[in-house]
Amino acid sequence: MKRKKILTILSIMLLLTGCAPKDKNKVTLTISAAASLKDSMMEVKKDFEKEHPDIHIVFNFGGTGALRKQVEQGAPSDVFLSASKKDYERLVDRGFIDSNLGGEFLTNRLVIIAPKSSTISSLDGLSPSKNKLAIGNPEFVPAGSYAKEALIGMNKWNKVKDQLVFSKDVRGVLTLVENQSVSLGVVYASDLMVSEKVKSIQLINPSLYSRIGYYAGVLQKSKHPKEAAVFTKFVIDDKRKETFEKFGFTKG
Repeated sequence: MKRKKILTILSIMLLLTGCAPKDKNKVTLTISAAASLKDSMMEVKKDFEKEHPDIHIVFNFGGTGALRKQVEQGAPSDVFLSASKKDYERLVDRGFIDSNLGGEFLTNRLVIIAPKSSTISSLDGLSPSKNKLAIGNPEFVPAGSYAKEALIGMNKWNKVKDQLVFSKDVRGVLTLVENQSVSLGVVYASDLMVSEKVKSIQLINPSLYSRIGYYAGVLQKSKHPKEAAVFTKFVIDDKRKETFEKFGFTKG
């Protein structure tokens, strides 16, 4: 197990080293961010680096639970952007995050999606013998945990649990539906906005699952806390509202 942890951290360090800017005067910040933020954060990065040419941003995208474990195991990172209140608060409680800056800055919703050409119009259209439903792994993917809550609230969990395909993050669910490897998937509304290969068949009632909040925090072990704070303030500023709403989020 220790060997696996060491290899994971070394792999991340090698990846980040390869992404370092050529200008040695620049500060490089590593941002561990939930996979569902990928498209919106690439636009935020572009805007940020225009205003702060002395700071270079490198992202480490993934499932929030996996990213949280990486931080706990010592992987280098400066800012944590979480799709889970529980994972964010765990890092705060254990002293990994400076809670004086950041907190919730976005919210999201769940949708059930299908391939564009699909004739299935609801969960009831799933055939137990041939159709699959993809969700993030509820054990460590926030979108999967929310999806499980929603399916239980809809009295569908026991009916579909044998047809479930678990993915390592919510973007993996989107890919499975795009490739028609599964018939349906549960993703965030923001994921629906970035794909032309899928369609929404149901916006799930938000009362059926916990509030989907996104949280930003500067990591205590950041080697560049000043610059990390500048980036975090930039991300949570209300001036980013238009950018995030374009990608399907609601600014907190």
